[in-house]
Amino acid sequence: MAHHEKSAFLKFFLIYFLSVAILILMAGSFYFIEMKNQFLKAEEFSIIDYARHIKIMDNSDSFDHTFHHTYVDKKGEYIDIRNFTITQNAFIKYVPMDQYGNYLKITKTKAHFLSHLKELKVEIITIQIILLLLFALLSFRLAKNALKPLEKSITTLDKFAKDLIHDLNTPVTSIKLNMKLLEKQLDAKENKAIQRLNKSVQTISELHENLTILLEEETFQMQKTNLFPIVQEIVQIQEPLYPHLNFKIEFSSFEAKVNPKAMKQILQNIIANACKYNKKHGYIKIYVSHNALYIQDGGSGIKEPEKIFDRSYSGKQSSGIGLDIVKRLAYAMKIQIQVQSNHEGSIFILTMR
Repeated sequence: MAHHEKSAFLKFFLIYFLSVAILILMAGSFYFIEMKNQFLKAEEFSIIDYARHIKIMDNSDSFDHTFHHTYVDKKGEYIDIRNFTITQNAFIKYVPMDQYGNYLKITKTKAHFLSHLKELKVEIITIQIILLLLFALLSFRLAKNALKPLEKSITTLDKFAKDLIHDLNTPVTSIKLNMKLLEKQLDAKENKAIQRLNKSVQTISELHENLTILLEEETFQMQKTNLFPIVQEIVQIQEPLYPHLNFKIEFSSFEAKVNPKAMKQILQNIIANACKYNKKHGYIKIYVSHNALYIQDGGSGIKEPEKIFDRSYSGKQSSGIGLDIVKRLAYAMKIQIQVQSNHEGSIFILTMR
């Protein structure tokens, strides 16, 4: 399952399951509160029944040792007939015996009540767990079924994209070879038309490479790779295209666990972008500090650096889908990207995990 498919599946599953889970837990809570109140009423009624037996001098053994009673004088005190006191260990109720202020104080321990309450909790929790498991399974099935049309559409689109890229491979290769022949036959350094054409061919080639790598995003094989040769190769490609820029590579070795092809594409896009939006006699400096690779340029800076990785961004330094692909490839390889920018230039920081 692809990253976007996993994300969509997880969102659908969590939204549906959590919504149902909240309802189940709330229903269980309300049911527990209601049943607890019913138990309390039952305890009060049992005390009243006990008082009735005492009043009629019934010495039956139908009441257990949880009941205790004493006679108290409450003359001059107001006792509400609905009195029912709950203490930490017992229930207490005063029942009037006569019109002279004599009351029967009945105490009942909470042993039975707490036992019933514990059984109720176990019963509710068990039912809730069973319901949550059932709805988790249902949520999983619903999420899978909901994603089937999306999976079919993505599969069709991926197949079309792969076929298209495969068909583009031949003409792109042919154009690049013919451009090299033209450069040998003509003075490419003085011919501005050839220079513009060469940059356009390079842009088409970069777009082709971007799309090719992007389709391999889900099958990346990570391996420990020295990034210096990759950076060196990219700089060697960019230097003839931007002869007015000064390129500096200030490290000789930097190893990271990445997919070499995807990492090359990330660096290619960032460096190409830095060249494209640099000043006339600017610079590109690439160096390493701690566990991060820095790509610094001497351009005019980026107005909104926090937005440049958004596909919909259309600022001055927008590079089409290039930086959007950088973000996606970096996410797939768990590389953190930060951008620092001011009027003196920008720095892309790639931190390897």
